[in-house]
Amino acid sequence: MIFEASRAKAVDKLNTFVEQNLSDYSKLRNFDFGPSNRSNVSCLSPYITHGIINELEVINKSLKKFSFANNEKFIQEVLWHVYWKGWLELRPDVWSDYLIELDKIKKEFKNNQSYLDATEGKTNVDCFNQWVSELKENNYLHNHTRMWFASIWIFTLELPWQLGAEFFMQHLYDGDAASNTLGWRWVAGIQTQGKHYLASEWNINKFTNNRFKNIKLNENAKPISNDKIYSVISKGFKNSEILEDKTLLIFENNMTFEFSDFKEHKFKKILLVSNKTDRTIKLSEKVLKFKANLLEDQKIRLKEKSINCETINTNDLKNITEEVYALYPTVGENLNFIQNNQLKNIRFLYRKLDQFSWQYCNKGFFNFKNYIPKIIANFN
Repeated sequence: MIFEASRAKAVDKLNTFVEQNLSDYSKLRNFDFGPSNRSNVSCLSPYITHGIINELEVINKSLKKFSFANNEKFIQEVLWHVYWKGWLELRPDVWSDYLIELDKIKKEFKNNQSYLDATEGKTNVDCFNQWVSELKENNYLHNHTRMWFASIWIFTLELPWQLGAEFFMQHLYDGDAASNTLGWRWVAGIQTQGKHYLASEWNINKFTNNRFKNIKLNENAKPISNDKIYSVISKGFKNSEILEDKTLLIFENNMTFEFSDFKEHKFKKILLVSNKTDRTIKLSEKVLKFKANLLEDQKIRLKEKSINCETINTNDLKNITEEVYALYPTVGENLNFIQNNQLKNIRFLYRKLDQFSWQYCNKGFFNFKNYIPKIIANFN
């Protein structure tokens, strides 16, 4: 499992998957054959999360190879990323409340041996222990395995889901506030109230080709209860007029400016914002290095196009007094920094894909997927 931090390598990975493995995706996608064989899934999520390649680019490439009907499951999985982000944008208090809960629970579990054993892969569930090692070594887990992992964490090890979500964010190259937090809420049974995901021995055996033996799980657990309901907040996500000769901020989720919706606008300078310290969830050194290398790769590509750019740290944003634009960082740590420091001179620019798609994120994914053909048609 190698994730090289460059746009060129990401495009290579996309092309290889589409040409060689996309045809079997819907049939094989749920199988985890182990970290040495990931040919049945695309492994593009670390790049999509950071905007190194975008969802429409991936979808368009796949549609040049196969029809929508033959591609539908893959396209749905790619657009889950857009859906989760849109869902959280319409209910940002879910993220805020998660961080508040996490802070309280971390203090309670600081010296809890069961929690410490789980993070070190020293539990009595062998497959879970192997996945902990795989996560720390590769900074990636198969999507099906993430569901099993979260279920075991919550229902067999009986640990708070909030700590599990933090553990993933610390180590996953593709960790983001929306997909990660909402995914863990879903497994716990609070994203869709009362409907949780329970890992079972037969399911793990089937989809890992019996790589693990004698898996003892709690397969009768009840969902986590949470009575709080989050109402949809009406947001416009509208771009104001973009004036030339202004500075543009780019955060870690939009690191391919030269293919963005705003590439034709003349900005006097682009500032690439690095966030190594201003986070509530402290990321592992490997994840921080991956982000830094992707940011450097974007900087090199911009300079090749003779675009004036430099890298700054989040704390440097406090020193900017002029009005600037920013490619919208979405709900998460970077937006938190802007809001917590009341940086009023930053005007957000939203991607066209998000502007169009997020209107369909007010309900569940099964509702959203009915609009996927409309979303694709709007951009083709």
